[in-house]
Amino acid sequence: MKGRCEICGKAVAFGHNVSHSNRKTNRVWRPNVQKAVLLVRGESTKVQACTRCIRTNRKQAVSV
Repeated sequence: MKGRCEICGKAVAFGHNVSHSNRKTNRVWRPNVQKAVLLVRGESTKVQACTRCIRTNRKQAVSV
């Protein structure tokens, strides 16, 4: 699974774990990307989207 949402572009973020003694080690935040079938521009499409985009898309599909 690639680490990028096809809808919003959310991708891997980098930073540091910081211990109590203030030592810094590298770490990675990965978006929760899932395969889903969503309505994109009025048609059903298979996409790899973050869970936030999947939730938002389902809310908008119900209200339309």
